[in-house]
Amino acid sequence: MTPAAASRWPWVLYLAAGAALVVLYYLAPVTAGGFPLRVVLYCFISASAAVAVFVGLTRYRPRPWLPWLLIAASQLVYALADSIFYLLHYAFDLTTYPSLADPFYLAHYPLAVAGIVLLIRRRTPGRGLAGLLDAGTLAVVAAMLSWLYVIGPQTRLGAPLLVEVVSLGYPVMDLALLTVALGLVLGPGARPPAFGLFLGWLAAIMTADTIYVVQQLNGTFQAGNFLDAIWLAGNLALGASALHPTMRAMAEPSPVPDAPLSPFRIAGLSAAALIAPAVLFVQWAGGSVRDVPVVAGTCALLFALTIARLAALVSDQRRLAITDALTGLHTRRFFEAQLPLEIARAGRTGGSVAVLIADVDHFKTINDRHGHPAGDQVLVEISARLRATVRAGEVLARYGGEEFALILPGATAETLPIIAERLRQEVSGTEIPIAAQRRIAVTVSIGTAVYPAHGTTPDDLVSIADRALYAAKAAGRDQVVFGRSPNRLDAAGGGLDYLHLVADEVDALLAGRQRSRAVARLARLLAVESGLDDGAAGIAQLAGRLHDIGKITVPRTVLGRRAGLTDAEWELVRAVPAHGARMVSIVPGHTAVAEVIRQHRERWDGTGYPAGLRGAEIRAEARVVAVCDAWVAMLSDRPHQAALTAEQARAQVLAGRGTQFDPAVVDVFLGLLDSGGLPPDQVAPRQRTAPVSAPNA
Repeated sequence: MTPAAASRWPWVLYLAAGAALVVLYYLAPVTAGGFPLRVVLYCFISASAAVAVFVGLTRYRPRPWLPWLLIAASQLVYALADSIFYLLHYAFDLTTYPSLADPFYLAHYPLAVAGIVLLIRRRTPGRGLAGLLDAGTLAVVAAMLSWLYVIGPQTRLGAPLLVEVVSLGYPVMDLALLTVALGLVLGPGARPPAFGLFLGWLAAIMTADTIYVVQQLNGTFQAGNFLDAIWLAGNLALGASALHPTMRAMAEPSPVPDAPLSPFRIAGLSAAALIAPAVLFVQWAGGSVRDVPVVAGTCALLFALTIARLAALVSDQRRLAITDALTGLHTRRFFEAQLPLEIARAGRTGGSVAVLIADVDHFKTINDRHGHPAGDQVLVEISARLRATVRAGEVLARYGGEEFALILPGATAETLPIIAERLRQEVSGTEIPIAAQRRIAVTVSIGTAVYPAHGTTPDDLVSIADRALYAAKAAGRDQVVFGRSPNRLDAAGGGLDYLHLVADEVDALLAGRQRSRAVARLARLLAVESGLDDGAAGIAQLAGRLHDIGKITVPRTVLGRRAGLTDAEWELVRAVPAHGARMVSIVPGHTAVAEVIRQHRERWDGTGYPAGLRGAEIRAEARVVAVCDAWVAMLSDRPHQAALTAEQARAQVLAGRGTQFDPAVVDVFLGLLDSGGLPPDQVAPRQRTAPVSAPNA
């Protein structure tokens, strides 16, 4: 037998041997030749559970070890109580209640409760509030039932004080054990086989204790009855849990801060909340209403716990809505909601606020070379490093895929360079581990802007910081570039010149250098013919020229094909309009052009992307560019399809009328085509030119 296989057998052997001893216990005489055989058998089984826990501690070395040590100590005290109890019953025939064993029985509960509480805290990395509230709900119901049917009747019997104290002690201690047991069950964390055995121990102990108190009060308890089997089975379950190889996993922190609110849990909590009024109704129907204050108090507590649970759920949903799942930082939505508030506060007080945008350099290379899990690890580590530098009141967010944004209230043009440089060095100062024996150097480029020096609106600040970020990239990366005031910007010329070059590079990758220019000319003509004014026609023309620049972010292997794309590759393609819009939006005064580029892949029937807009929700210029882009693309040789004839392309445009395209725009376009109103170069197929290299984005 291999060592790995051998490690799986001790708990099975322990259970089998224990079950055989339990059977022998019931078959054996009380004494054999004056030897207290039953006492020895019972106490041996009870003590074996404590020994098994110590063996499991030594064998598997769980971390932390204190919860299991407290549970082992609890079982030792329990075994001592068993020895005293059964010696008194069998050896000395002392059956008085309470006995000398009862203080030891009661003393083992606090140790067990403490061990389970420590286990819960280890398993729950967050607050674990939801699990605690759910456990509290069930514990309150159990406490009410215990009072109505166990504790309350006992207090009305007029028994001696010592009998009442001990009789109350068992259900109270069982309630404490039940509460922490429910917290363990309803909380998050792994549930290996050892966990199930552990719960079996708790269930057996609480069940047998409750029946024991009832039998003692009504005078029906006898040593050696069926309760001994339940107690012994619980002891064996505890020992087997400690000997099971998965006992280490019971203390592993959960990857989620709390257990989800599943339909099963909702149903269980709802049923529990209805027990109190149901009990009151049953009593009323039977004509013996009693303990009304207890039931009313239970209803009030259940109502309060329900409200607290709803409040916690709302709080968790809000936290999830503004928290990035991978990095734990705020989301872009939260950043965009918070920035106007900080600008307004700075405006009222005459202060300042800075925006900083950082982008991971060569992140695509990291993903391509080391895999997406390594890329995720890089983002998580950079997030941790940036978070370590953020002070109270500052807002750090994951702004995009590999971009991070920071709001710095009170930062000025004088202090911002120091802060930004510290952030850059914090990221690049130490290599990031991506595997057990592999580390890589990672850097970031940073762009910044300050209110009111660089702008007075959120869009102004983000646009200028973004423009500075692109300048940092263009200057060689791994550096900080500070935004410039609008009156010092080179208007739109420099930025637009660069974007025109990008459009040409994309054309070279796809279907020749004239494609985007052809779309631009055709878009202006169609816009005018569709009744748009000169301003809108100009927007359509420029959007047509730049509509595909977002494709510079897509790998060539993806651009060269459309069939057989993976889900991740389709996500890259669907993100093209948003990337292009963002590149154009950093040029002052071109917000409308950027929005047309963002929308030109939307469809008239609402099935387009990125936002699923439909009909008139789509800008008129974008509806024009959509038709022109499709027409020019169909007449061009593309990597995945040869050029169509004008007749074939016309049929395709007509087929998309009312689904892909605006019917009115299609009618105008086809009217121009049929009347010869299109330029001659717009009705003949285009041949692909040799591709040139694209710039490294």
